[in-house]
Amino acid sequence: MDEKAQKSDNVASVLKVFAVLETLSQDQQASLATIAQHAMTSKSTTHRLLQTMVDLGYVSQDPETERYGLTMKLFSVAARALKQESDLLQVADRAMGQLSRATGESINLGVLDAGEQRVVYIHGYPSMYNLAMKCTTGMRNPLHSTSLGKALLAFRDPQEIEERLAQMQFEPCAPNTIATPETLLEQLATVREQGIAEEIEESEAGVRCMAVPLRNHLGKSVGAISIAFPLFRFDPARREDYIAMLRDAGADVSRALGYEPD
Repeated sequence: MDEKAQKSDNVASVLKVFAVLETLSQDQQASLATIAQHAMTSKSTTHRLLQTMVDLGYVSQDPETERYGLTMKLFSVAARALKQESDLLQVADRAMGQLSRATGESINLGVLDAGEQRVVYIHGYPSMYNLAMKCTTGMRNPLHSTSLGKALLAFRDPQEIEERLAQMQFEPCAPNTIATPETLLEQLATVREQGIAEEIEESEAGVRCMAVPLRNHLGKSVGAISIAFPLFRFDPARREDYIAMLRDAGADVSRALGYEPD
């Protein structure tokens, strides 16, 4: 087998491993047949991959049902990866709690995905209402369709913004999703000028969000905090109040991270 073919086989194997892991992350437990179907590979290959994961301690098998599930070992790996965000989580949590108590709505903390053009939700306070936007830690949404994504992207280096825009697909997510890089660039300029990002039914129908960047000592965004409202519960008369609360929260967290505005 030549080197090119070997690399191709290696990539295919890695893709299958992650397909299995993603299937198990969605279902608490799953049968071999279900996992093979979702991973789009044969039962024999899936069984071999699962057995290796069991041997390594990342997957366990219920002896009675023979169904497979993830172990806490994978969580510990993720926790170590999140350690670099621990300072951000610590300083952002208090401000997020205050926003939650003041608004009763969903409050979320997001960071830039290093490899894809997405925002990763790493912490949140659920809404106090039954009907609300559901955000789960670990969820990943496109940068171009979220207020979090805009707040994060607006305060990065121009070269990084250019590189990220070149890789975006601008796929529609909701009725008002941004469709072109030109429109996104215009909105990023507004975010830089106003210090706050907004989106109305760009990521999800019936949802309106507002977000502020969290900036480090270099002035670069390292996170963003958002408030998510169902459209019917958003009070336009309180818009300026929401903006003021978000700006105060963003300023407090950014100062704690070492940011000193001019």
